[in-house]
Amino acid sequence: MKRSRFSEEQIIGVLKEQEAGMSTADVCRKHGVSSATFYKWKARYGGLEVSDARRLKALEEENGKLKKLLAEAMLDNAILKDVAGKKMVAPGVKREAVAHVVEVHGVSQRRACRVLAVDRSSVRYRGVRPDDAEARAAMKAVAAERRRFGYRRIHVMLDRQGIVMNLKKLRRLYREEKLQVRRRGGRKRALGTRRPMLVPEAPNMRWSLDFVSDALTDGRRFRVLAVVDDYSRECLALVADTSLSGLRVVRELETLIARRGSPAMVVSDNGTELTSMAVLAWCQSTGIEWHYIAPGKPMQNGFVESFNGRFRDELLNETLFSSLIDARRQIQAWQEDYNHHRPHSGLGNIPPAEFVAKNSLAIRAA
Repeated sequence: MKRSRFSEEQIIGVLKEQEAGMSTADVCRKHGVSSATFYKWKARYGGLEVSDARRLKALEEENGKLKKLLAEAMLDNAILKDVAGKKMVAPGVKREAVAHVVEVHGVSQRRACRVLAVDRSSVRYRGVRPDDAEARAAMKAVAAERRRFGYRRIHVMLDRQGIVMNLKKLRRLYREEKLQVRRRGGRKRALGTRRPMLVPEAPNMRWSLDFVSDALTDGRRFRVLAVVDDYSRECLALVADTSLSGLRVVRELETLIARRGSPAMVVSDNGTELTSMAVLAWCQSTGIEWHYIAPGKPMQNGFVESFNGRFRDELLNETLFSSLIDARRQIQAWQEDYNHHRPHSGLGNIPPAEFVAKNSLAIRAA
């Protein structure tokens, strides 16, 4: 609105002249205003004194300030409601929230920081952290090859490639690249206390046996006999077939013994194949102790159960087998990788074959 060249005090003075007896036309001619303006002044300021005009002006100014404060408070309230659902903890999230408020509500960055209680220095900060492109590429290559590896095993694999990195930094990059491995299914938890399983002190002291089942792409089921050395965690055999009887189990064990020597003990569950007359007769003829775990207590055969979990998670659930020959080929390749390349967390993140070689050298040196 165009500002008047007359103040409120001057306008009241002009009106007083007309009230004193001067004609309206003379008053308008004297002060250079139109009659319309004069009557507008009279409607607004008629009957007021100079002190009243000053008080009115003060009230109008105060009213304007209050309106401005109310408008700013309503805008601040709208901003807070807009970002109420966001959890602003990390600096990056705070920067995004401030940028959103500036763009949507049209306020300055300073005001957005004040309303959101964010330090402007953190909003204006520009990071100098390197992008670690080489490490990210190597990490994604390992994750693409071994899809069920978490960040700890990826850290071991990168260390083998000569990419040395702090584990916390690798975990940050791992999460930024969205490589997290989703855990499948639930996990049963034991109730109460339990005695820890004793670990053998040398190879061939105890072997663990168990069966794993899967299906081909045409729907046919097949089973895999897994044999694990509890000391070295080495996978001694993975025998895949549509049917595995007690006689077949004995035959596979005889093949293993011919190659590695006899175990002191064999541990298994109470499956029909493993409690058959063929297995019992073989134990009696060889003198090898066969220990059956308590029914419904798979944790008593924890080494092979843990192996089965990794075997299913990293191969069976990730691969489609078109035929039994294809399944045997891929299972054999995975067994070779498990024994010679895959880091095992229970062995200090080295493969079972390397663990056996190191301990053999240590025993010879002693």
